Amino acid sequence: MSGARLPFGLGLNAALLGLLALAVPLSLLAGQVWISPYAPPVRNAVAILIELRLPRAVLALVLGAGLGATGAAMQGYLRNPLADPGLFGIAPMAALGAVLSFYTGYAVQPLALPLFALVGAGAAMLLLGLIAGRSASVALFTLAGMMIASLSGALTSLAISVSPNPFALSEIVTWLMGALENRSWHEVWIALVPTALGLVLLARCGPALDALTLGEAAARSLGVEPVRLQALMVAATGLIVGSGVAVAGIIGFVGLMVPHMVRPFTDQRPSSLLLPSALAGALLLLVADCLCRVIPLAGGELRLGIALSLAGAPFFLRLLIRLRRELA
Repeated sequence: MSGARLPFGLGLNAALLGLLALAVPLSLLAGQVWISPYAPPVRNAVAILIELRLPRAVLALVLGAGLGATGAAMQGYLRNPLADPGLFGIAPMAALGAVLSFYTGYAVQPLALPLFALVGAGAAMLLLGLIAGRSASVALFTLAGMMIASLSGALTSLAISVSPNPFALSEIVTWLMGALENRSWHEVWIALVPTALGLVLLARCGPALDALTLGEAAARSLGVEPVRLQALMVAATGLIVGSGVAVAGIIGFVGLMVPHMVRPFTDQRPSSLLLPSALAGALLLLVADCLCRVIPLAGGELRLGIALSLAGAPFFLRLLIRLRRELA
């Protein structure tokens, strides 16, 4: 059966790669200042392309690929179609770390903001390991993630409410909205290495996630080690989500939406969903960022996190309605 599905999967990946090949050059031309290859050259066009738009496009591809693949892996691991990378509490804790850098004033120092965010993500990973222990219980693991997310959200709200000055408050609120605006090659490298390592770890989880679809007992009989799988999932999610939050703030719903978009075109196995979800996530984030750039707003660009939340909330509601009908 897998042999019959292979060309189908290759066709999906090829189609996504083709769409990316079209979207990337278009993203370099789009913006508040449009650059057309057929019009007279725009002043400083090369600098705009190389220093502003190209790193922004690459960062969108990196973050989108990481979030898409993580969402697919989490939905397979938790066997829950509503699972999202933020469910482990890693993203809220990374956001709390970044907020503390603004609160303490260290955010103005080079590398301080991403370092605080990555430390927050690492703290969440440590807490997950301590709470879940060696039980490898998916239910306990999920509840631990929800507790960490709730705690970090409360602490973030506390930091906002006692912000030392209006400037810090404005920076915190703006950053939490999530955006790729004014990002450079510096942020690309901060996100690229952890995301690439996280994707490698997710690929190693693929066969175990396939076995887990048969149930925990069957997966154990096939040689799956639940504790090792849990550790790989936490490490991969921490690297991908933590580095993404470190450079772009909170960007939600990508990991939730993308697997559902590509799943009907695969054989439904989690391992076969990872690569298409990574490609589709990269495409979704790149297109969404382009739309944020070109939609006119009086106060500047539409924040990427807000745009994806506006699209993700109806998508989530549609999933809930469909699940309700299936369970009725």
